[in-house]
Amino acid sequence: MRKQVFSLLVNNNAGLLSRVAGLFSRRGYSIDSITAGITTDERFTRLTVVASGDELILSQIEKQLRKLEDVVDIKILADGESVCRELIMVKVMADASERAEIISVADIFRAKIVDVERESLMLEMTGNQSKVEAFLNLLQGYKILELARTGITALSRGSKGIKVIDVRAGGRFAGADQLPGRRFCRRWQPLFRLAAAEARQQLFLCILGGGSLRRGSGFQ
Repeated sequence: MRKQVFSLLVNNNAGLLSRVAGLFSRRGYSIDSITAGITTDERFTRLTVVASGDELILSQIEKQLRKLEDVVDIKILADGESVCRELIMVKVMADASERAEIISVADIFRAKIVDVERESLMLEMTGNQSKVEAFLNLLQGYKILELARTGITALSRGSKGIKVIDVRAGGRFAGADQLPGRRFCRRWQPLFRLAAAEARQQLFLCILGGGSLRRGSGFQ
């Protein structure tokens, strides 16, 4: 048994989340967490699904997810090639004698104190799953009143394999390295590397303004 993170780009249609959850329940697959959020384009939503199983089950999950009508793209996010984060909020019983100790634990994990009452503290922390589990393990010595976890959300590293909407191509999906803006950046990149530090800002303004670069005449 191992965990697998699936990142799905889907059409933002009503009932989509229930159809994905129904797929897991009908086939008896184990789902650890599922998160959903709208993307920069309101027509699409990104789902992050964490599932557990052996190699055969995980392979079947991927195949079944690809069959869903609203799924535009799906990625398997491997360790080392993606960034995974989870947010948790913990309300801990804390009187005056325990408050300093709990704050010390929070500082170690860079957790934030978001609410303080006479007998309790509310902590917020963001991190990968191992960090979250270690933080909760240290809080076991105190009375946890309430706990809320968002589930894992994740993105792959770098720009390889990213699908974005190319407006000039009629709204079709294209790789990030196929967009005109990408080629434009590559064309001007050597100039940025060679330009002196004090001239970079002028060069950037020249490009934005549609000017030209002439030898011996400065920026026009």
